[in-house]
Amino acid sequence: MDTGNVCSPPSEEDLRAALKEMKAYMDVTEEDLKKIYEIALRHAQGRLAAQVPVKNVMTTNVITVTQDADLHEAARILSDKRISGMPVVDDSNHVIGIISEADILMLAGMKKGHTFKDIVRSILGEPVPARKGGNKVKDVMSLPPITSRSDDDIAGAAKVLEEKRIKRLPVVDDEGKLIGIISRADIVRTIGKKS
Repeated sequence: MDTGNVCSPPSEEDLRAALKEMKAYMDVTEEDLKKIYEIALRHAQGRLAAQVPVKNVMTTNVITVTQDADLHEAARILSDKRISGMPVVDDSNHVIGIISEADILMLAGMKKGHTFKDIVRSILGEPVPARKGGNKVKDVMSLPPITSRSDDDIAGAAKVLEEKRIKRLPVVDDEGKLIGIISRADIVRTIGKKS
């Protein structure tokens, strides 16, 4: 069924005509049929939206950092660009890790998984666990990087984001080189447009 050309649910006249064409008695009112159609149309649109390839949704202008960058520089980039994480790439643009706000919080001695309450306790001077040593991105970045391919559908990407409890997936080519990034917000926006 091609839902791309359907602008609105069928009219009552359309439903009456469809019931007559059935040439059989059905114990369904026109209003019931209209509701069933609207619900089915919504499900079909959601299913079709989930089949959209990642390449149609991803952002191609990706902010990255190298593994030898200073952690303070990475924190500044995240803050200035108002993003919660970014891919770490090598000189050939291969994705080798991810640096996120959670990783940066390790600068304050916070372990990954700490709550806002834990951060407040740290600020108030309570003891906190020691962080990994080093001041470079490579010292705290998340490994291995979890990535997606451009031909994957957004339903698969959404499943990975949910299962791994992450907010973004770098999109890589067959050689592991960065070509884009897809976020939860990108997927929600796409499904919202299709509904």
